[in-house]
Amino acid sequence: MTTLRLGVEERYREFAEGEFAVMAIVNRTPDSFFDQGATFAFDKAIEAADQAVTQGADIIDVGGVKAGEGEPLPVEEEIERTVPFIAALRTMHPRVLISIDTFHEAVARAAVAAGADLINDTWAGWDKGIYAAAADTGAGLVCSHTGGLAPRTIVKKAVYDDVVDQVRRDLVTSAEYAVQRGVRPDGILIDPTHDFGKHTYHSLELTRRLGELAATGWPVLVALSRKDFIGETLDLPPKERLFGTLGATAVSALNGARMFRAHDVRATRELLDMVATIQGSREPKAPMRSL
Repeated sequence: MTTLRLGVEERYREFAEGEFAVMAIVNRTPDSFFDQGATFAFDKAIEAADQAVTQGADIIDVGGVKAGEGEPLPVEEEIERTVPFIAALRTMHPRVLISIDTFHEAVARAAVAAGADLINDTWAGWDKGIYAAAADTGAGLVCSHTGGLAPRTIVKKAVYDDVVDQVRRDLVTSAEYAVQRGVRPDGILIDPTHDFGKHTYHSLELTRRLGELAATGWPVLVALSRKDFIGETLDLPPKERLFGTLGATAVSALNGARMFRAHDVRATRELLDMVATIQGSREPKAPMRSL
């Protein structure tokens, strides 16, 4: 299970072991923790997606609800925020991969019908219909880990005997359950889901020992971009967490992560290209010196 396969027909992509994929974040929300709604307006979201593709994104992740605490959003409104945008993006960029960041089956189904290729369920199968949505449509699926939290909640005190061992076992169980429900095995990723149901020390430990998750054989996605564990490690607000994010990204890449959800596409792409070249899975673009 080392090759990840996403998309259909002209946008079909295989990501072999040693190939890093960048997932660009485009939030159709007015209250996202980092950009505070910078891509809530339809035209701004289109501009951001265009820029991400130009800067080397392999997949655009579209979300309509912020992950943090807040007022519940009706499913119909989440669909309205995301699905027309996905349809427009599919027309403008027929070859780019698209993912829908949702924990609702109805949103996932509508998004895949509009052109999404991957269901990024960041709340660990809270809506069990997510598995059926992926199975019925042939879309890929991200299996995440939240420590049993309900969507958009923050644990008061996170406790694990061994966070990496627990996350590894839970994610393997989730991925195997997805296969049993009919989801394509080669379209499944596992995400340790830093910060969700975890404190900073847990997220740091997961990053340090990410190789244990990669050793399961399931492709690992990490969503590190400007997260609280980075902010708390460096005592910095979201706007100043880029360098910390890139440090965590490099460590994760060296430890076997395959897909990287990022706000800063160009910086992430260049860092991952450098790591891949050092590892020997990618050639330098313009080697000249002393040759």
